[in-house]
Amino acid sequence: MGEFDYSAAFSRNIGWVTEAEQAELRNCRIAIGGMGGVGGVHLLTLARLGVGKFNISDFDVFDIVNFNRQVGASVSSLGRAKMEVMAELVRDINPEIELNTFPDGVNKDNIDAFLDGVDVYVDGLDFFAFDARRQTFAACEARGIPVVTAAPLGLGTALLVFGPGGMSAEDYFGFSGCDEMEMAVRFLVGLSPAMLQRGYVADMTRVNLAERRGPSCIAACQLCAGVAAVEVLKLALHRPGVRLAPWGSQFDAYRMRYVRTWRPGGYRNPVQRMMRFLVRRQLGQMTRAKG
Repeated sequence: MGEFDYSAAFSRNIGWVTEAEQAELRNCRIAIGGMGGVGGVHLLTLARLGVGKFNISDFDVFDIVNFNRQVGASVSSLGRAKMEVMAELVRDINPEIELNTFPDGVNKDNIDAFLDGVDVYVDGLDFFAFDARRQTFAACEARGIPVVTAAPLGLGTALLVFGPGGMSAEDYFGFSGCDEMEMAVRFLVGLSPAMLQRGYVADMTRVNLAERRGPSCIAACQLCAGVAAVEVLKLALHRPGVRLAPWGSQFDAYRMRYVRTWRPGGYRNPVQRMMRFLVRRQLGQMTRAKG
């Protein structure tokens, strides 16, 4: 077995990036909150892009219900810490990688260390981790760190980027003063204003925001990782073409449709208000049907 060589390992990236840009990626530090469905595949994808430094966090362990979508989930990893497993996998790709791990997740006590020296933050937190997400997004805004969030919605991905010069995440989603159910509705509609994933759910009984559950799929997680990696590349290399919130994008592979949205005012936008009303009504109808 040959020795690891960074230049050889990532030489096939050259062409899409220059050799000088590949060296920049090697010295770039990305923080990823969460090592589950999207967080884990974000880590491996960015490592194969040649990113050389990461701060990663997760406090959970792998369970059999993770097998359908989480790249670190396997029989051999059952019961093991997600962060520990993903650290092993990423070091198998690049043994020279610089990896700072945060086994307690992201919280107020470690947020400064978690974001220290970070160029871009990639959101891989669980959909319902609103406290941690709001805290991390606010900390990134205060430090001028761009945030990339790509959500696996339906059989596709929805992308938002927050950063200097754009709308803040808190102002875009309008979480302040909301209970968890309303935050879930605002997060869902804010992530995917076009709601391309509506209409082809095969079994609506599997969707229950109140119980924090819904269907998921590896195809959507993989799409998230590809889309997010390209945005990280552009941000890290200071390339043009990144559109900040209230711009958003959604690609639905099932429908083979791509939509770019612009929602000035964020959650206050009349279209967003209407979409939240429709989502609430649908959720209410589902609750009554189950009762």
